[in-house]
Amino acid sequence: MKDNVKKLTYTGLLTGLAIMIPLYFGFLKVQAGPFTATIASHVPVFLSMFFGPAAAVAVGIGSTLGFLITTPLVVVARAFMHVFVGFTGAHLLKKGFSFRTVILITAPIHGILEAIAVIPFGFTVYKILVVVGVGTVLHHLVDGVISFILVKALSKTGNADFIIKTEN
Repeated sequence: MKDNVKKLTYTGLLTGLAIMIPLYFGFLKVQAGPFTATIASHVPVFLSMFFGPAAAVAVGIGSTLGFLITTPLVVVARAFMHVFVGFTGAHLLKKGFSFRTVILITAPIHGILEAIAVIPFGFTVYKILVVVGVGTVLHHLVDGVISFILVKALSKTGNADFIIKTEN
């Protein structure tokens, strides 16, 4: 029971953060055509993976809501892909993969999903594959580094939820 309350609390906090980042950290946004990258917007989703697939999905939905409030639908469609990336990453962590490996495995998945998400909006193949697909992978990796640093710091606090699935 205590663990469920703890997991729910962390999920709620990370969901709130996922909503707040697009609302209040727009100054961290980089834009190139259909591609936008709000630095650190993936961090709550990446951290939520440690609390399981349900937590990662909830935080991914929160991320989508945050972008729904602040951005055009093409960006919201891309943000919705955080649900699937978080779900996949959480399953990989559950199977014993290191956090670093999870970030590397989910990067191309993330890029492909976001590229697919923008197809209905009528962009060129170049913009879909290179600008959005490759841009998303690079953004994913930057946020992965930020998340990795946070997980390392949190694991030093003795919080068992983040204890070192970060190596390898």
